[in-house]
Amino acid sequence: LPQSALDREILARSDSAGASHDLADACRECDVRFSFGYQLTEPVREALLTLEESAWAPALGQDGQEREGAWVTELTGRVNLPDWPDGTRLICRRERPHPGAQLSFTDLDGHRFQCLITDQADEDIAALEATHRQHAQVEDRIKTLKATGASHLPFHAFEANAAWLELALAAHDMTIWTQLLTLDGEHQLSEPKRLRYRNADPAGMPTLV
Repeated sequence: LPQSALDREILARSDSAGASHDLADACRECDVRFSFGYQLTEPVREALLTLEESAWAPALGQDGQEREGAWVTELTGRVNLPDWPDGTRLICRRERPHPGAQLSFTDLDGHRFQCLITDQADEDIAALEATHRQHAQVEDRIKTLKATGASHLPFHAFEANAAWLELALAAHDMTIWTQLLTLDGEHQLSEPKRLRYRNADPAGMPTLV
């Protein structure tokens, strides 16, 4: 990383699939803070069932405003976190699912729950939880990249697949910049497939010249 980036606190974020003790230890060794998704384990469920309603605080949206129907709480000290670095905290978010959504066996009392662990010291757990959820924006870009060709490497040769990937990256960049600079409303957030059907001529459609 450039020195300018090292002059301020760095935060590594990951969902629960990418979280590991080794990654947390590596972050600690490099003086990097971490924020990882955490599974809704049975000890976490048991701790949630013992909480009073007053233990929950309003969650924040990405605009920094309170989000209706969502709350956060801290479970640090209520759930044992063995092998995680000292100072690791456990924060949980609950929210009411949208109408018609299917609940899973891990949901409690009609709410959906998501947990995270972090070693950040900020006392504002709502802000910490909102910051953690911003990593989903990166996942959206990866999803878009796959939709522009990166999910398929059609050749046997490494060099040919590398060239294919470069073209997929170029198509991805052009799609994103087109949305940011020239589109608005729903089109600025649309997936590539929808953009192709709405903003470009579908294959086989006759056009007048």
